Amino acid sequence: MSAGQTSRLLGHRVQTTLKSLIRFTGVGLHSGAPVRMTIHPASASYGIWFRRTDVADRDAMIPARYNSAVQSPLCTRLVNADGIEVSTVEHVMAALAGCGVHNALLEIDGPEVPILDGSAALFVEAIMKRGLQVLDAPVHAIEVLRQVSVTQGDSTATLSPAKTTEMDFSIDFTDAAIGHQEKRLVLANGTFVRELANSRTFCRQADVEMMRENGLALGGTYDNAVVVDGDQVLSPGGLRHADEAVRHKMLDALGDLALAGAPLLGRYTGVRAGHTLTNKLLHALFADPLAYRIVTCTQTQLDNLPGAGLHMSDLAAV
Repeated sequence: MSAGQTSRLLGHRVQTTLKSLIRFTGVGLHSGAPVRMTIHPASASYGIWFRRTDVADRDAMIPARYNSAVQSPLCTRLVNADGIEVSTVEHVMAALAGCGVHNALLEIDGPEVPILDGSAALFVEAIMKRGLQVLDAPVHAIEVLRQVSVTQGDSTATLSPAKTTEMDFSIDFTDAAIGHQEKRLVLANGTFVRELANSRTFCRQADVEMMRENGLALGGTYDNAVVVDGDQVLSPGGLRHADEAVRHKMLDALGDLALAGAPLLGRYTGVRAGHTLTNKLLHALFADPLAYRIVTCTQTQLDNLPGAGLHMSDLAAV
């Protein structure tokens, strides 16, 4: 099924899964360990789950939900009740959300999702080429009804009402290669794939040295991360976008927001926000029953969700 055919079928307000399984191999960004991951199709209303295939003595199933996330400033880490975890899930979660995949089982033989090229591009490309299977169930979304905001130091994350899925993000770094960047997008009609999917994770050279001293970023290379030092971009080939850093922060945010368990109809505003703050924002949203409601999507609402209107031609930007 082509992306265009899938898009037309999605007009019938149905959930989706993958047409068939997809396999990935790579290394974990922080562990440096080799890892294999397979994304399987799943039934309607299954949601997104991870399963650790290397775990046999405890519950290996980990829900991709905000209340399974534990504080981890450098990535998003999910842990189940038995202490089984999977980390660095944000890029593949963004790819699933950005391509409009509602149901999938991700089997993985280690504790960290493969970093691939440091973005969501290879996940997106594989999903779009495989195609989506439509399922006989309506799509539900979380409609934001009133503003919810959380702050930590000079960082803020906010959700506010909007008819579409929108994102507004700004960052400030002392390194001139990044500096101040801001961007605002409506994440429908292939916007995620065209504008955000190939933006890579980034860090400062000094941070790399510090992380490795603490046993982190062991799988990081110039090929799967943008590394800057002052006004210099050290990664070969330079930047994919002049504002690649803020685009990647938006990619991360979409992946973290996907842990809500359903698409969000609302505007996310991030000011120097990261994984922990976005997760705290979801906790704040669901703690206030007047701030949201679950809706069965109308055609108009469905047309404004990430993944709507997606076509194979959008891959050209990736």
